[in-house]
Amino acid sequence: MNRKGRLYGIGVGPGDPELLTLKAVRLLKSAPVVAYFVAKGKKGNAFGIVETHLEASQTHLPLVYPVTTEALEPPLSYEAIIADFYDTASAVVGTHLDAGRDVAVICEGDPFFYGSYMYLHDRLAARYEAEVVPGVCSMLGGAAVLGVPLVYRNQSLCVLSGVLPEDELRRRLADADAAVIMKLGRNFDKVRRVLGELGLADRALYVERATMANQRIVALDEVDPMASPYFSLLVVPGEKWQR
Repeated sequence: MNRKGRLYGIGVGPGDPELLTLKAVRLLKSAPVVAYFVAKGKKGNAFGIVETHLEASQTHLPLVYPVTTEALEPPLSYEAIIADFYDTASAVVGTHLDAGRDVAVICEGDPFFYGSYMYLHDRLAARYEAEVVPGVCSMLGGAAVLGVPLVYRNQSLCVLSGVLPEDELRRRLADADAAVIMKLGRNFDKVRRVLGELGLADRALYVERATMANQRIVALDEVDPMASPYFSLLVVPGEKWQR
């Protein structure tokens, strides 16, 4: 019986190539196939992070999103289109695994923290050996470049999606000791309004593309809500505790 390939989900960190783990680099160099998610016409951030570690002899397998953030006309459904895409991408990766080739799927940040890899893992891990290599997630990269501790002592951290309805976002933020808000983009104005209503605007810190070469830290009231990129987040650190 032919040996099936092994699936690796490899977190490559938030952007700075030096934040790759030694294990990630080792597995990347040894994998016959390196797969990566990418938008149409783009090279992809994850691929850019690891590119210098790859060899020409390796198969580079782009998994091209059919849609990203663009608005869709009815009856088109983003959820249906993206689910079909992950089904197709899983089948493509599975073809290599069935042929006995290990596949390393790279993922910005951490594969299991809002990582696209997880949707392949859900579809493939029951049929193939799979290993996940954790990576530095974007919220930790963001806190580091902002220079703020996230939580002190017994405080709890709440990680929120900016896509949440306004009332739900307000409720969860009101109960949080500290928070990180991701998936901003077109949701930024809503999130900023809620922070202001809760009196958290002075504590909130905003960063775009944390640890990347084009990183940008901007005061909350200076952010253009129509220009907040996908790789942006807000940190509301826990209240400082003096020992």
